[in-house]
Amino acid sequence: MTGLTLLIPLALVLGSAWLGVFLWTLRSKQYDDLDGAALRILDEDADRAP
Repeated sequence: MTGLTLLIPLALVLGSAWLGVFLWTLRSKQYDDLDGAALRILDEDADRAP
């Protein structure tokens, strides 16, 4: 029973920290261009000098 007094608050703290980080990534618009990175890797290296 004493383990629950430690594990429940720990789970709540870690869960709220995960939620905070996830909301921060949404606000910083990291998920706006999901197709750009996938297509950018297929593009030839135009910026690389020959």
